[in-house]
Amino acid sequence: MTAPDKLSIIVFSGDYDRVHYALAMASSAVAINRAVTLFFTMQGIRALMRDDSEGAPDWAGREAEYAAMKIGTAGEMLSACIELGATFMVCEMGLRAIGIDAGDLRDDISITTGGIVSFLNDASRHGQMIMI
Repeated sequence: MTAPDKLSIIVFSGDYDRVHYALAMASSAVAINRAVTLFFTMQGIRALMRDDSEGAPDWAGREAEYAAMKIGTAGEMLSACIELGATFMVCEMGLRAIGIDAGDLRDDISITTGGIVSFLNDASRHGQMIMI
């Protein structure tokens, strides 16, 4: 059986544990040379907001807790995804639905803004798609 050639992840929730796990899956996949697209929508978009933006998640306590337990933090895994070439997409509908302007997103990440059709066109017929 041939391994899937791409992992497409829908990050729907802004909950730390869900975003953390999506980034853990994505960083692991790109580390083994699997193409990855992370599609952030609805409250999940908040994970990509600049720290100085109103509405950005305050995850400092959870990040410190995970670091103290020697568990990779969401920030570390996000950095790995960036460095290893994961694709980041943000849902246009999600931005409008939660009232966030694309200008409030981090500028250290190359983020494509698109819709569901853009995400589906980016996915692979021979890949995997999960929603977290």
